[in-house]
Amino acid sequence: MRYLDQRLLPHEVRYVRAQTVDEIVGAIKSLAVRGAPCIGVFAAYGVALLRRAIRTDGEFEAAARRVREARPTAVNLAWAVDRVLAANDPLGEARRIHEEQIAIDAAIATNGLELVSKNARILTHCNTGPLATAGGGTALGVIIAAQRGGKKPRVFVDETRPLLQGARLNYLELRDAGVDAVLMVDSAAAIAMKEQRIDLAIVGADRIVRNGDVANKIGTYGVAILAAHHGIPFYVAAPRSTFDLRTENGAAIPIEERAADEVAAFGGNRTAPEGAAVYNPAFDVTPGHLVTAFITEYGILRPPYVESIPALEFRPALTLSP
Repeated sequence: MRYLDQRLLPHEVRYVRAQTVDEIVGAIKSLAVRGAPCIGVFAAYGVALLRRAIRTDGEFEAAARRVREARPTAVNLAWAVDRVLAANDPLGEARRIHEEQIAIDAAIATNGLELVSKNARILTHCNTGPLATAGGGTALGVIIAAQRGGKKPRVFVDETRPLLQGARLNYLELRDAGVDAVLMVDSAAAIAMKEQRIDLAIVGADRIVRNGDVANKIGTYGVAILAAHHGIPFYVAAPRSTFDLRTENGAAIPIEERAADEVAAFGGNRTAPEGAAVYNPAFDVTPGHLVTAFITEYGILRPPYVESIPALEFRPALTLSP
C-alpha cells in the first residue's frame, strides 16, 4: 500500500509503502498519514491487505486490533476498521469507504456554501483539505468550493502548533486551489477576529458526540471561545462517520497525549531546557454550545444538538453515483 508521507510537506513529496502491521501502525502514529477521514480510509485498506497477508486468524485479529487502536481520539479509524472486519470482501469494502468519502466530501462542500458570503473573511485551524480526508476535504472543501463558485474568500490560516499542519498543509492546499490565504501564529486569532473583520470560523473534527461536543486539533477550543466573544459564527464540517452516537458528552472522549519533543523542540532543534516537563494533548474538546452549526453530507445540523445529532443514526447512506 502506497501513501504520501505528510510529515515532509511542503518541501518534499515522497510516497512510501506500508506492507506490515508495524508499518501501517507506524504511519498513523507518526502522523505520516493524518486527518480523521484519511486515517479511516488508510486503515481500511491496511486491514484489508493484512487479511490477505496473514493466514492465521488469531494473528490477524491482533494485527487489526493494533491498527484500530493506533490513535484513540479519531473515531473514523475504529469505524472503518470495523466495517472491513465485518465485510465478506475486505478490499472491496475498503474501496467503498474511499469512494464514499469522496462523495461525502463533495456533499459537505455543497452544503456549506450557503454559509459563506461573497468576499468572506474566514479563520481556520489545522488541516482539513484533501490531504486530511482522501477526498475533497471538509472545512477546506467548503472554502475551496466557495472559491470555485466565485465567492473569493480570504482565509486566515492558523499555523497550528506544535506540528504546523496549518502552515505546512492548509496553506499549501489553499494556495494550490487559488484561494487568497494569510498565514498567522495561533495566538494571533483574537486580534485577527477584532482587527481583520473575520466573518466566520470553520474547522474539522476528529470526534463529535451526541450533545455536540467536538474533539479536534489542540487549539480549536480556544478558537471557539474567541469566536463566541466576538460574535462570529463557529462552524464544524465533518462526515457522519466522525459522529460518535454512542458517547453522550465530551468528557468521555479519550484524548491522545503525544511526545514531549513535539513541544520541546522545533525543526529538529531543542528549544526548551533538558528535562522540561511538557503537557502535549493532541486534541481538545469544544463544548457543543459554542458550535453554531455542523456541516455534514446530509445538510446543516443546528441546535438543539441532543435532537439533531442523534437523528443522524436514522439517515440512509448516501447513494454513490455509478
